[in-house]
Amino acid sequence: MHFRLVDRFLSLSDTSAVAVKNVTAAEEYLQDHFPGFPVLPGVFMIEALTQAARAVLEKRGMPRMVLGEVKALRYGSFVRPGEALKVEVTLDKVREDGSVVFKAQGTVLRGGADPSAAETAVSGRLILRALRN
Repeated sequence: MHFRLVDRFLSLSDTSAVAVKNVTAAEEYLQDHFPGFPVLPGVFMIEALTQAARAVLEKRGMPRMVLGEVKALRYGSFVRPGEALKVEVTLDKVREDGSVVFKAQGTVLRGGADPSAAETAVSGRLILRALRN
């Protein structure tokens, strides 16, 4: 099963990306996570950040990479149906072993709310590495 967790890019360069994932009640995984209190699963937040980071790497002409590690991960606010997760990733460094470190953050966008009052849903550092054979 494959989930596309980036609905659109607001900006995309070879060093950073800002993208949005709209959460709707029609998404099948919300039926089980959690019954009576549907929220975007934390692992899907990390996957949305990873998909944005991969888009940056594609802009750089780098081969497809996989998530190898997550560091300093913090969760904050829930993202519910009718809200959106705004993901922002910035390339921090390319290591000697070829892995790439990104600073990453996801904030909750609530309809009608002041964008400057956005709450952090997830943040941390992503380390992407080449797929091992």
